[in-house]
Amino acid sequence: MALENETIISFQNVTKQYPNGVLGLKDLNIDIKKGEFVIVVGLSGAGKSTMLRSINRLHEITSGEILIDNKSITKAKGRELRLIRRDIGMIFQSFNLVKRSSVLRNVLTGRVAYHPTIKMLLGLFPQADKELAYQSLQRVNLAEKVYTRANELSGGQQQRVSIARALTQEPKIILADEPVASLDPLTTEKVMNDLKRINQDLGITIVVNLHSVQLAREYGTRIIGLRDGGLVFDGPVSEATDQRLKQIYGSEIMEEQEGAGQ
Repeated sequence: MALENETIISFQNVTKQYPNGVLGLKDLNIDIKKGEFVIVVGLSGAGKSTMLRSINRLHEITSGEILIDNKSITKAKGRELRLIRRDIGMIFQSFNLVKRSSVLRNVLTGRVAYHPTIKMLLGLFPQADKELAYQSLQRVNLAEKVYTRANELSGGQQQRVSIARALTQEPKIILADEPVASLDPLTTEKVMNDLKRINQDLGITIVVNLHSVQLAREYGTRIIGLRDGGLVFDGPVSEATDQRLKQIYGSEIMEEQEGAGQ
């Protein structure tokens, strides 16, 4: 049984430099523990997506190292890299569903890394996978949509299907890159509640990028603040005072956020 204080994601002196010379991440040293619900906040261009996508190596880093469950994803190749990535589910702002496929088929793609490619191309998923997919849909209250085409769903329902797909992967970690950016307030609440419940019920470590300070305070157990690729805040929600958040956003932005939250 994993101890709660075990580190599952470790950034060690991580820097990301883009070809144009811009630093996306600056010498990040961050440890995320098993079972945490971490929210990464910052202005557009602060490095939130770069940080999140470097965890599963969708973005390559320039220097330093990232460890997943004590294994270096930075150095991993071939089968070892695939096995590490299998433990990391991903939720995107744009849902990334196959629109003309059924909800069930979309959710089953979470099992692709567990089977030979040829079987997956033919859609030959075992019954156990289908049951797991159905359970994942139940968890996000969409079991009745199992045979509906993805393009017939609302934006919020599509995002919850992508959460179910990530769950079907049976991951240790779920990364969510601005998962509610295109959703209305009521739907946002449903999606964030789903993620929170998954974190609490299953102990899956969740790292979410958000724009909203309000949501970060409401749902996170820990907030990481980035500015210009550097770490400017890392602590429990209780320490994320307006004063500290001004270091992340600047005072003008904070005033706008406060106005939006009223």
